[in-house]
Amino acid sequence: MSTDRPLPQVDTSVRRVVVVGASLAGLRAAEALRDTGFTGELTLVGDERSFPYDRPPLSKQVLLGEVGAHDVGLPARRPVDARWRLGVRATGVDPLRAQVVLADGDRLPYDRLLIATGTRARPWPVPAEAALDGVLTLRTGEDAAELAQRLDAGPRRVLVIGAGFTGSEIASACRERGLDVTVVERGPAPLAGALGGVLGGFAADVQRAHGVDLRCGVTVTALEGSRGRLTGARLSDGSRVEADVAVVCLGAVRNTEWLEGSWLAAGPRGVACDAGCRAFDMYGIVTDDVYVAGDVARFPHPLFEYQMLSLEHWGNAVAQAEVAAHNMVSPAPRRRPHLAVPAFWSSQFGLNIKSVGVPTFSDRVVIAQGSPEEGRMVAVYGYRGRVTAAVAVNRAKWLEHYERMIETAAPFPPPPDAADLRGEPVPVPSDVPDPAVLSHGPTVALTGHLPDRRLALVRER
Repeated sequence: MSTDRPLPQVDTSVRRVVVVGASLAGLRAAEALRDTGFTGELTLVGDERSFPYDRPPLSKQVLLGEVGAHDVGLPARRPVDARWRLGVRATGVDPLRAQVVLADGDRLPYDRLLIATGTRARPWPVPAEAALDGVLTLRTGEDAAELAQRLDAGPRRVLVIGAGFTGSEIASACRERGLDVTVVERGPAPLAGALGGVLGGFAADVQRAHGVDLRCGVTVTALEGSRGRLTGARLSDGSRVEADVAVVCLGAVRNTEWLEGSWLAAGPRGVACDAGCRAFDMYGIVTDDVYVAGDVARFPHPLFEYQMLSLEHWGNAVAQAEVAAHNMVSPAPRRRPHLAVPAFWSSQFGLNIKSVGVPTFSDRVVIAQGSPEEGRMVAVYGYRGRVTAAVAVNRAKWLEHYERMIETAAPFPPPPDAADLRGEPVPVPSDVPDPAVLSHGPTVALTGHLPDRRLALVRER
């Protein structure tokens, strides 16, 4: 008689799940837990008082006045029957007692913990200058509401510090409103940190054609004010920009400080985890009760030589949260990896920019279709002779084709099989940032295998 029994769908020993981070990844993970069949106690912790909301519209539709900053709530896919602890920060994890410590003194016991604390805007580094009236960042709904109000008031000039995707989208909204805007970027071109030199040069031409006062290769050395209000900024080339609003777009800080002393592999680059979203401890040993998802996660991907990726992408947060939720409550044989091909999009200056793969994981790039002169093109990136990414500008329908090439490690440069291709494309250096050095620009950080700090052996007494 056969003794084989069907494998259970849900690990019934998991009765309590705590999700720290009540934004996109946290909400989708909670929904996926219920979809998987988890019926136990579910708690979501968030330091903002609001329920989960969508962040991409904050730098687009909200700044253009098309939608209010408080009207971008994320639609719930299903009821999650959860206890919400909003407006309270998590301050630590006690791994021996399996508890999350909250700022109000409460302790939340867990059988499984999901860390989905995401990122926050990197502030201006000089506190006295950051406190000037008119110096803003853009990350939260409250940030967007304040910036939109400032733009409604018709400032004489807006200064945008940093020309990554957020900075470029803010500059686009300013120009669409008819406002004068100066963009200061320490790199060679806008978006160069995320897309490399070729598309960065194209982005620079587009911004200047739309009336942006673009200053590249320089930095802001000081923000200046009078009677507590911003009046302008000094630049590293000795020039001065007068402005009454400055938006600091120097990238994101991953919210990991609260994990100090938790023994997890958490640092400025994020929380390291395996392909199944299980967190590593500080010695590289995988945990079985702590999981990670979203912008705060660092995870290996086989398509990119198992480099530890940190992605600030909407789609990645959703896909990774669903994998993490499934694995948290599933028996080991039923667990699955997070292997989705990264993808993101941006809308700015009349352009629809969409990407698949990791453009910064490249050494060469080729304009495979269209051209910068047309304002419609597909740039394909390669590394060591295989396709690793593609970026479409107003030509998104081709990305599915290139996504398959990435998944199958197709040779680079791609064959000239596009119907509208003219001549033989010539690959050039992709001119992407050094992957060992974090930059404020990329939406993808390739962190390699560099440790965040030297480790000492911990001996329990």
